[in-house]
Amino acid sequence: MASDEHERVLDPERDAAALKALTHPLRIRLLGLLRQDGPATASELAARTGETSASTSYHLRVLAKHAFVAEAEHRDGRERRWKAVHLVTSWSNTAMEASAGSHAFVGLLRRRQLEHLESALTRHEDDMAAGRLDREWLEPSGITDLLPRLTPESLTELWQMLDDKLRELGARDADDPRAENVVFLAAGLPLAAP
Repeated sequence: MASDEHERVLDPERDAAALKALTHPLRIRLLGLLRQDGPATASELAARTGETSASTSYHLRVLAKHAFVAEAEHRDGRERRWKAVHLVTSWSNTAMEASAGSHAFVGLLRRRQLEHLESALTRHEDDMAAGRLDREWLEPSGITDLLPRLTPESLTELWQMLDDKLRELGARDADDPRAENVVFLAAGLPLAAP
């Protein structure tokens, strides 16, 4: 995707209907699958999710109405292929906190991200065990739970550095045939002293 298609920043006032559309678990999952695996038809997504193609088709149309997905190229001209419009959906936590109902949305999406991590871990383990990934992926793969002491400014700087570095590395590796999709989920959740 082009860099201008990298991120969609949601505003809780302007994008209230789009935020509501994302509260459905299947829609979040469909969007995630399109981002992770690329374009697919409603039938292909139904097979991956265990849903009916009528259900996935309906939810894809809702996502399209709110510009999260769009029609991709036609493979055989009979069934629509869908693609994610953006790689990332983000928002201002401050704006979400100030908007009625948006606070719950942020909590819901954070929990969906954790579910996605669990699903990605299972898929990673299955792919490694079945030999679908080269052994060179074994060492750099992992999860960590560091606990640094940071100021709000330092945490903001860390997020920016991560985003910049991921964009740089993604651009560098885009055409490398060894490159694979990597689920990279980071959390910066300050905890008050007991």
